[in-house]
Amino acid sequence: MNCRHCRTPLEHVFLDLGFAPPSNAFLKAEDLTKPEIYFPLKLYVCTRCWLVQTEDYARADELFTGDYAYFSSVSQSWLDHAARYAGKITQQLGLGPDSFVIEVASNDGYLLRNFVVANIPCLGIEPTAGTAEAAEKIGIPVFREFFSEALANQLRSEGRQADLIIGNNVYAHVPDINDFTAGLKAALKPGGTITLEFPHLLRLIERTQFDTVYHEHYSYLSLYTVSGIIETGGLRVFDVEELPTHGGSLRVYGCHADDPRPQTTAGPALLAEEERQGLRMLSTYRSFQRQADRVKDDLLVSLIEKKRSGKKVAAYGAAAKGNTLINYAGIKPDLLPYVCDAAPSKQGKFLPGSHIPILPPAALREDKPDIVLILPWNIAEEIIQQHAYVRSWGCEFITAMPTVRILSRESSYSV
Repeated sequence: MNCRHCRTPLEHVFLDLGFAPPSNAFLKAEDLTKPEIYFPLKLYVCTRCWLVQTEDYARADELFTGDYAYFSSVSQSWLDHAARYAGKITQQLGLGPDSFVIEVASNDGYLLRNFVVANIPCLGIEPTAGTAEAAEKIGIPVFREFFSEALANQLRSEGRQADLIIGNNVYAHVPDINDFTAGLKAALKPGGTITLEFPHLLRLIERTQFDTVYHEHYSYLSLYTVSGIIETGGLRVFDVEELPTHGGSLRVYGCHADDPRPQTTAGPALLAEEERQGLRMLSTYRSFQRQADRVKDDLLVSLIEKKRSGKKVAAYGAAAKGNTLINYAGIKPDLLPYVCDAAPSKQGKFLPGSHIPILPPAALREDKPDIVLILPWNIAEEIIQQHAYVRSWGCEFITAMPTVRILSRESSYSV
């Protein structure tokens, strides 16, 4: 396999999580007796451009299907994040009724709804039918396609280049990142702005967030690598922000290479931090497998101890990151009988691989577990606030990343 960006042969494994089904391929009851498709889940690091990437096996159309179950609007904290961004960027760029905004991977309209309300023309590009339909129901026009240079050239030929192109948690999801970047350039007006949000590789390594690794994430990105990819595509990064979302993300601001806007100091400062932290040193990547194995082993030991002591354990959040952790650890319903989730699209189904049933949140009140393992740890605070009632019978919330720990109202401590 060659690097998806620079075509350098890949020789160095960053992380090997064995074999797993796609993390959002939730099963119906009738699927449980059918064969399940597994793909290798292995990451390589390119020692030329330092792009961390999955081994080539799964195609995008095998992962992002019509019944794709992830709906962004389920999380209130994510809706709030999107609304803050929309207000900020609208003011910053002076967007109005004569502007045009494109969001790539617009999902269920969680973000573009803010531009619709502000009377700013917009277009969503979203290949999964269920989420696209949800966006259309709230007045957002949607192209039900994968974004590509070909689609961007079509938009340009129709006079539909954008003043703002948004890509939240999509840049890491594309198998051909060079084609995607060429599409960004083609769809962007002269003087236009691109913003891309993605989990920061530096924080993944620093905080042992290996559960953010799954097949839908083809790439794991640093500012250094993203800057290089964008520059190769005829664009440039002129600013960057660090965000708390998804355990530590970046929002990069891009423009055409010849755009006169000056480079801010934030980018060079973060590039220097990445270098200090060893993101261009092979030894940094070779040591990560041991960290991931420690987290996996600690969780297994904790769940076994709780079972032997007669504790009832449930999980909350049928998130992709939870499926990565559960499948790598080999956890089955004997250790984790069920997981609750607020998304109706997931309720009544089963987690891929482990076949753990997904129940509505009301199951917590009925079953009264002693422990609730929060799988989407990035929104743990929101989940605890919504389900604080479990404390009335002495139930405790725990997370597994980067260590197994009990979450209190004020702080957390390891167990």
